[in-house]
Amino acid sequence: MTNTFEIKDDFYLNKKPFKIIAGGMHYFRTMKDSWKDRLIKLKAMGCNTVETYVPWNMHEAKKGVYAFNGNLDIKAFIELAQSLELFVIVRPSPYICAEWEFGGLPAWLLKDPGMKVRTVYKPFMKHVKEYFEVLFKILAPLQIDQDGPIILMQIENEYGYYGNDKEYLSTLLKIMRDFGTTVPVVTSDGPWGEALDAGSLLADVSLPTMNFGTGAKEHIENFKEKYVNKPVMCMEFWVGWFDAWGDDRHHTRDASDAANELRDILNEGSVNIYMFHGGTNFGFMNGANDLEELKPDVTSYDYDAILTECGDLTEKYYEFKKVISEFTEIKEVELLPQTHKIAYGRVAVLDKVSLFNTLETLSSPVKHNYPLSMEELNQNYGYILYRSDLGDARRVEKMYLLEANDRAQIFVNNNHIATQYDQEIGQHLSVDLEQEKSNRIDILIENMGRANFGPKLNAQRKGLKGGLVIDNHGHYNWEHYNLELDDINKVDFSREYEDHLPAFYKFELEIECMGDTFIDMTGFGKGVVFINNVNIGRYWEVGPQTKLYVPESLLKKGKNTIIVFETEGKSKNEIYFSDRPGLDKQK
Repeated sequence: MTNTFEIKDDFYLNKKPFKIIAGGMHYFRTMKDSWKDRLIKLKAMGCNTVETYVPWNMHEAKKGVYAFNGNLDIKAFIELAQSLELFVIVRPSPYICAEWEFGGLPAWLLKDPGMKVRTVYKPFMKHVKEYFEVLFKILAPLQIDQDGPIILMQIENEYGYYGNDKEYLSTLLKIMRDFGTTVPVVTSDGPWGEALDAGSLLADVSLPTMNFGTGAKEHIENFKEKYVNKPVMCMEFWVGWFDAWGDDRHHTRDASDAANELRDILNEGSVNIYMFHGGTNFGFMNGANDLEELKPDVTSYDYDAILTECGDLTEKYYEFKKVISEFTEIKEVELLPQTHKIAYGRVAVLDKVSLFNTLETLSSPVKHNYPLSMEELNQNYGYILYRSDLGDARRVEKMYLLEANDRAQIFVNNNHIATQYDQEIGQHLSVDLEQEKSNRIDILIENMGRANFGPKLNAQRKGLKGGLVIDNHGHYNWEHYNLELDDINKVDFSREYEDHLPAFYKFELEIECMGDTFIDMTGFGKGVVFINNVNIGRYWEVGPQTKLYVPESLLKKGKNTIIVFETEGKSKNEIYFSDRPGLDKQK
């Protein structure tokens, strides 16, 4: 018999009323060999469904080049959920927010100077259609009416916070239907009238759902007045919150308070717990808020979720299980053996080399009269170094950067002149050029993470876009070094190291016992860490995150190579591997 899932006055699974009790987990933020552990814990808490976003920028990092393997094997994730008797909600919107780099949109979209994302701008919709054609070949056969576990899909994500282009939403839905979507579809937005109105289609076409963390009774009552005889669902019940670099603490939420809100939701309808398991923004994949000021998110996406970043049960887990047991029978589920947390201790530095001395091994210079943005140079993430000759010795009274994102370090003749971040960029500098015939300027710019939310999505091009102004005239003739750092083995540690400059530091960790661990970066300034050539994310002394999570699956018995790229010239001669996470509740 073919299974069915329908939206009428309630959700109906095979013609019977069905209460969705889901938990959010992003397969791309968790190592593949940990998926089963997290999903079993989800089921053991009483959930019947898992929800996930789909990050376009990971599946099509380069235009026309698709990746659906390893941690990006969404088919395997969905099939694993089904094998554990869990249903699946998939949110394949081109834009996902999710505190993820550019909200999941590929950076290469911005190479088009006229790009208008999340609209019916023809080049954008052409890219979406080409991506969806590939993606839905995977998703369509996994829907419930084809004996798969997918019961719902989402058209767009919190579109009511961005725009009100109904043609865009309708076009997305048509593309999804054309490529085989047969299950019911939803939109999700803030619970307020303006957001719900702008971000949704007619309720008979796509069910509006709500995202909120508190005030469940009031929001649900307002929804029921607006949408009569439609099922109530909180698509994102925010049980914690995300952290940004420079926050004064790691955001947490009282477990009993969150559990009481969960009860209020389940009394009236269905829920997706956001997040059940947050995971990690590995690599350069953290997003940012870019409203009044730039607020990039930290590497950890712990979110104060039901499971910790490394998958441990929390007080919320037990409180939520109690509440869920009031609405459904929870069968006993045996958990998998738990991964050990190991303090491997202190490891001394083996080699180090300054960035400027190994620059040519990492990148070949692109010469151009004026500086080009990261996107114009076909670079998505990381750093870009702009180099030029300022000419003869003289006093420069006023020098400043014009239109640059996000953080710029300026060096003249290997001397650090200034670091400017976000709104500081463009501040005037004075500098003495002391070399008689040639004075080299290096500007190292870091993409701190493109905004994942807000009205500035089309303004997320990175690098030095406007140029350098020296005493009221533009300076030309530049070399560009792309530093996406996608192959850290190119660093040549046989070259010279100089103090107080951006540099690479190499460590080796010998292990026999395998387990999760956390690298304590106290004593370093700012940068990224690589384990066995895998970028595990950023660190920054401003906190609140002080340690980086290293899953066991990134380690191996025997020798493990750790390379730290430190941009501030602050370092220690050792790093420390701890068995405890590093999210400070108070700084």
